[in-house]
Amino acid sequence: MKPTHNISGIVITFNEEKRIKSCIESLKKVVDEVIVVDSYSTDNTKAICKNLDVTFIENEWMGFSKTKNFANSIAKHEFVLSLDADEVLSDELIKNINKLKKRGLEFGKIYAFNRLNNYCGQWIKYAGWYPDRKIRLFEAKKTGWIGDVHEKLEYPKDVEIIPIKGDILHYSIKDKEDHIARIIKYNKLAKPFKNRQIAYLSAIATFIKLYLIKLGFMEGKLGFQLCLISAKAKIWRQ
Repeated sequence: MKPTHNISGIVITFNEEKRIKSCIESLKKVVDEVIVVDSYSTDNTKAICKNLDVTFIENEWMGFSKTKNFANSIAKHEFVLSLDADEVLSDELIKNINKLKKRGLEFGKIYAFNRLNNYCGQWIKYAGWYPDRKIRLFEAKKTGWIGDVHEKLEYPKDVEIIPIKGDILHYSIKDKEDHIARIIKYNKLAKPFKNRQIAYLSAIATFIKLYLIKLGFMEGKLGFQLCLISAKAKIWRQ
């Protein structure tokens, strides 16, 4: 098949009025349509999206994977670029995606980006948080999202993964309280540890891995906080 030059941008939302504008504006610099599937937001998300001239569809929440797969099924184009509402394409990534579009996206290939995470106002390069590679540009009909916690993309084993230079800028955690709240939320969906001893051993191993082996200490005070809360998350999974 001949390469294609068109991309559909996909975002799912619920009460994202503070972040959705920058996400969509960056997407519109590289895609040929933007589809937002919203789970009946009660803030100004809908108004902001409508103002940005996107295809806005309201649909009941089905979980992360099912909602993203539903959004992909609506896309006009065979390739979709999937972003979360708290993510923005960096200038370098925008430039390289547009170069790729000019050459043409090849069928049988999927495209991966590095993701740079912002933690409490600081961009994190250590503690295992970077490059945090994500496959976000792919053929909708040959792939599918799976999993309810930290969903991941499932794709044919014979496809070639092509890395594209540039970062997805992820404005992930705004403060310490936000980090703890997210862990509590995800822990409700995850399987608990069978006993307290295993939980504590896992917590110790997690801290050593992130803070020492993955050089989390290079991030200063926030690095210590990040690694400590990530370790405590194991204990809270009981």
